[in-house]
Amino acid sequence: MIDEVDKKILKILQKNSRISNAEIARQVGMAPSGILERVRKLEKKGIILGYETRLNPKKLGKNLTVLILVKTEDAVGSFEIGEKIARVSEVQEVFYLAGEYNYLVKARVSDTDDLTNLLKKFGALGGVKDTRTTLVLKEILETLEMDLEDLSP
Repeated sequence: MIDEVDKKILKILQKNSRISNAEIARQVGMAPSGILERVRKLEKKGIILGYETRLNPKKLGKNLTVLILVKTEDAVGSFEIGEKIARVSEVQEVFYLAGEYNYLVKARVSDTDDLTNLLKKFGALGGVKDTRTTLVLKEILETLEMDLEDLSP
């Protein structure tokens, strides 16, 4: 699937997606044109999904991170309500679950009043039966980086 050079490139890009091809080439010991070709192949294969800018939520007034378990009336195998939840602006992640609750939602809000409004939005979607909300006190680790060590070439 990917070789050791691809792994090195991916590790570098996970740390800094704005790094230049020339700098990646210097770190990997290849020509920049070779790096560009490999990155394009990784994108084409769908291994690299995109590039994001991480914002500081607290600097933007989003002081609370909340995790919300959502129980819905979705039929088994359907995630229609989850798709609606994903369109709510405060929501950052939605996971479809097996178990008592259908979804785990990560959202960022300014304060408890904002959280109350978010839960009202969920209720207005229709089909939401119950929620359980947990306030995150401190984010110890939050990353999109993946460990590539165990991947075989």
